[in-house]
Amino acid sequence: MGLDPGLRRLALGTLLAAYPGPVPPDWAIELVADGLAGHTLFGTNVHQPPQVAASTAALRSGRPDVLVAIDEEGGDVTRLAHATGSPYPGNAALGAIGDVSLTRRIYHAIGAELAALGITVNLAPTVDVNSADDNPVIGTRSFGADPVRVAAHSAAATAGLQSAGVAACAKHFPGHGATVADSHYELPTVDASPDVLRGRDLPPFAAVVAAGARAVMTAHIRVPALTGDRPATFSRAVLVDLLRGEYGFTGAVITDALEMKGAALAAGGIAPGAVLALAAGADLLCIGARVDADLVEQVAAEIVTALDDGRLARSRVEQAAGRAAELAAWTRTVGTSTAPCTDLGYAAARRAVRVEGVLGGLGQPLVVQVHADATIAEGRVPWGLGPHLNGTEQIRVVAAEVDPQEVRRRAGTRPIVLVGRHLHRLPGGPELVTALAGTHPVTVVEMGWPASWRPVGARAFVTTYGASHANGRAAAETLGLAR
Repeated sequence: MGLDPGLRRLALGTLLAAYPGPVPPDWAIELVADGLAGHTLFGTNVHQPPQVAASTAALRSGRPDVLVAIDEEGGDVTRLAHATGSPYPGNAALGAIGDVSLTRRIYHAIGAELAALGITVNLAPTVDVNSADDNPVIGTRSFGADPVRVAAHSAAATAGLQSAGVAACAKHFPGHGATVADSHYELPTVDASPDVLRGRDLPPFAAVVAAGARAVMTAHIRVPALTGDRPATFSRAVLVDLLRGEYGFTGAVITDALEMKGAALAAGGIAPGAVLALAAGADLLCIGARVDADLVEQVAAEIVTALDDGRLARSRVEQAAGRAAELAAWTRTVGTSTAPCTDLGYAAARRAVRVEGVLGGLGQPLVVQVHADATIAEGRVPWGLGPHLNGTEQIRVVAAEVDPQEVRRRAGTRPIVLVGRHLHRLPGGPELVTALAGTHPVTVVEMGWPASWRPVGARAFVTTYGASHANGRAAAETLGLAR
């Protein structure tokens, strides 16, 4: 016996699905026609701008007000530019520059590009205060470690996106910046009191609510003082009492991907997690990136079953679907703007570069890029100085595996420029710098979060506050190595 069509449509109205490949399959469009709230685009869905525009048009053929979402943060997390790296420097760089009007212009440009492609919701900005230097999943996605600065830039980013007609979704509530674990793989714990959260993590969310953010994304983190043993995504105390009651948010609450281990393990699977998130007060459930028609139907069926057995009240699901529909209605009525200025991000990236020490006399050095694994949020996006070099030789190494003597031999009499992301956290990273600096002039280019670590013996330490295409070009220009 099939699902009640009305209840199935109601359940689908709370779901953000996804599909594989550059062309939406028939089932993805048919589900939209059946009431699915929308789809999230990932890098695998993006090849060229005309193809993306054709895909969003195909989705709208299923229903004109379908939500089309994407994680386009600029900087290290990009979907539109996943093949080359983003032309924007990212939040950490913008925070370091400290010009909120620039942040607004950057995000307006991002929003204009999305709007031109038919994308209506940006799962950005990241407004977490990166208070843990070794945070493995936020880092350069954050505007900084100072709540006041992060709040100001978060509000500017929200205003910039939404002035281009694209809904902003500020993330990750109530704040993922104090974690030293990645919620893609486990359930991180932030053991802080509500008062600490109000002073450290929550000011940016207050700022984006005041700026009119249309959506806020939940965090798969455990805050024992508020959530007990469950993640915030499943906590009514966080999503209703705190976000709506205390901070006055009236827009749509969107979950982070329910396939992430921080949610799925706590719930016993994606479909049970969908029920728990709805019961806690979430409105739009982001299923994840690995989605097919069967999974969508499984999640919808679990929601309908929960309506039947009393785990969910129909009024709660109707409220959630109503907020999703309101979000879709907003994206259809707000006008879009002119095409973005592509030079804006590169100019901003140059302003963000910081140099400690002496850069002179590099000539034609040997550039050594140290391998660093990407997070799931970032994906495999090219980074580094390579695409921007003026013929300067570059090699790639793994810090824990390379013989420093071989690097010295390769460099000969040339200085060495060592390029990395979070070099101090890489096995063998600090040791490699020290070994090379003993015999060669070494300049270190740090393209990850700028922690307090500084390399022993290096002539100069260059911080880019990100590893986007724009950040890489800015570093090459600063070193005098750009073509």
